Amino acid sequence: MGGRQVTLIDSSSWIDFLRGRQTEPAMRVQHLLAAGEAAWCDLIAVELWNGVRVGKERKALDELEVELSSFALDAEVWKLARKLAFRCRQSGITAPSNDIVIAACVVTHDLELEHCDKHFDDILPLAKSL
Repeated sequence: MGGRQVTLIDSSSWIDFLRGRQTEPAMRVQHLLAAGEAAWCDLIAVELWNGVRVGKERKALDELEVELSSFALDAEVWKLARKLAFRCRQSGITAPSNDIVIAACVVTHDLELEHCDKHFDDILPLAKSL
């Protein structure tokens, strides 16, 4: 990726893009793809495959599987995710486990995050503070 900032795109933004919606998140995804700065992790891919519609969406996901960089959910990510889950609970923040793992992936790999999911507004600052 050589010097460019890579952005992990959450399923919340991918969905608008894959469904052809003319929304701000979909336009941001399109820009990131064109700039070669879009990425995902396997958890996001699974979320998308779980809700994919037959046809254009499936074809687009097949293409993304080949084109996108995928960041590992390695031991370091899981360790941070456990700490983050505990910190969220201590802070009174209830967030889906998937979002906690994705936030940990973003922080571990020093990525930006494209999303339109309000959970990340609460959990990303906590993840960055750990």
